[in-house]
Amino acid sequence: MIADMAMNIEVARRMIYTTSEYIGHKRADKEMATFAAMAKCFASDMAMKVTTDAVQILGGYGIMKEYHVERMMRDAKVTQIIEGTNQIQRIIIARNVLSSQ
Repeated sequence: MIADMAMNIEVARRMIYTTSEYIGHKRADKEMATFAAMAKCFASDMAMKVTTDAVQILGGYGIMKEYHVERMMRDAKVTQIIEGTNQIQRIIIARNVLSSQ
């Protein structure tokens, strides 16, 4: 589980870096929107998965307020909602993928 958590965090981090490079090079708006939606959706889903797994690893301690994991899981859930829910991000991605075909 810990190895999967580390891999997912690294992939999410790389997606965010790649998206930042696209934005920095001022690529086409449609490409930027697609990459930004992919990065936001993937990274926030992975944050939720990783924190849920961390809570599971810690067992009962994982849901206690004294441990930071409980707060991190709540924060991860918020990232799936703010700036457009992940369902909306998936619609943006699908629309852009289908229109480029």
